[in-house]
Amino acid sequence: MGDSLADRFRVQPGKLADLAGRDPRDRLGYGGKRDGRAALPPLLEELDGLHDRLWAEATRSVLLVLQGMDASGKDGVIRHVLTAIDPQGVRVASFKAPNRDELAHDYLWRVHAQCPTRGQVGVFNRSHYEDVVAALLTGAVDRARCELRYRHIREFERMLVDEGTTVVKVFLHISRDEQRDRLQARLDDPTKRWKFHPDDLDVRSRWSSYQAAYERAITETSTDWAPWYVVPADHKWARDIAVASILVEAVTALDPQFPPADP
Repeated sequence: MGDSLADRFRVQPGKLADLAGRDPRDRLGYGGKRDGRAALPPLLEELDGLHDRLWAEATRSVLLVLQGMDASGKDGVIRHVLTAIDPQGVRVASFKAPNRDELAHDYLWRVHAQCPTRGQVGVFNRSHYEDVVAALLTGAVDRARCELRYRHIREFERMLVDEGTTVVKVFLHISRDEQRDRLQARLDDPTKRWKFHPDDLDVRSRWSSYQAAYERAITETSTDWAPWYVVPADHKWARDIAVASILVEAVTALDPQFPPADP
C-alpha cells in the first residue's frame, strides 16, 4: 500500500496538522471490516514479540499518548491493541481535571510521575495536551500562557526522548456525525450509559473550537523527536490497525534485544 501507515498519518514538523483535510473515515486501503480485522492479529503478535524484547532489555521505554474528542476510541485502543502485551510491562494512566494537590505543582508534575519505567510501554489516556486544549477553552489558561506551554511540552518531550523514551502521540480523528452516533449508543445501552456525562454535550456544542485548539496544539508540538499521528477513527477496526502499525514501526526502530545469558 505504498508508504507505511506511520508515514501517511504523521504530521511533519513545521507543517499544519490539517485536521479538516484528513478523512476520519479512511479505510487504510482495505475493502472493509472483514479484511481489516484479519490484518490486526498478525500486527498484535508482532507487537507482543517486540515488547518481550523491550521488557527483557529494560534500558528504554515507549510512551503512547492518546488524545481525541469524546467517544473517539481511546479506551477502545487500550482494550484492543495494548492487551496484546504482557500486562506486567504496560502502564496506563488517565488524566482528568487536576485535584488540589496537583494544582499546587506545575502542570507537568503529575504527568512526569506517570511516565513509563525502562522496559515498559506507557499509555496516556488523555495527557498533558489537556493543558493546552481543554484548559484553554475552559478559561483555565489564556492564549499567552498556552503559547508558553507549547514550548514547555516540546522541551519536556525532548528530555524524555534523550533519556530513552520513544514518544508516540496519536490523535484519534473522529467525525462529528460518528461522535453523535456513539454518544447516542451510550445513552441507548444500559451497560454503556455510565460512560455518558452531560459535559460531553457541552464539549460537542463547541466542536469547531476544540478542533481549532487541537489543530494548533498538534501543529505546534509535532517534532522530529516526538511526532504526532492523526489516525482516522470513524471505523474502529481501521483505528486499531493504524495504531498497532505505528507502534510496531516505533518499537522495530528501537531494535530491542534480549540480554545475553550470565556466563
